[in-house]
Amino acid sequence: MEKHKVLTIDQKESKILHQSLEKVDFSEIPKKELKELAKKMRQIMKEAKGIGLSANQIGLDLRFFVAEVPDSQGRCKFYALANPEIIKRYEEKEVLEEGCLSVPGMVGVVERPSKVIISGFDTNGRKVKIKAWGLLARVFQHEIDHLDGILFIDRTKEAYKIPKND
Repeated sequence: MEKHKVLTIDQKESKILHQSLEKVDFSEIPKKELKELAKKMRQIMKEAKGIGLSANQIGLDLRFFVAEVPDSQGRCKFYALANPEIIKRYEEKEVLEEGCLSVPGMVGVVERPSKVIISGFDTNGRKVKIKAWGLLARVFQHEIDHLDGILFIDRTKEAYKIPKND
């Protein structure tokens, strides 16, 4: 991982956004460095007013993402996951609008399972398994799509520009 690279959000034309990413090798990336990356990515995500950010959105070839989604009581839990994968998709689907920090000013309707179970590793290298539903499930699926080189505009039948507030 390039230590001194300035991390900014890549736009949809960026080549790395369209490729499947390498798994995190915990023997090559110290836990401290992965935790530092999670902290930087969280800051970038919050400054951009996002709720999820994958490593390739900031130009890094790592299967790693962060997410922070409010629950029904408005509390937020922060997630930083390496090598995430969806291990179960439930049959019930939801069709909702999605946007993306790498596709600014655009939204599109995307159908996704309303519940998923994902597995991955936390920044300490511990295996985790998370059952997610609602917005959290959607964010996890969106970010894992990023790590597989898929953008929401690849899944939507109709993308449109968000009108600017002048």
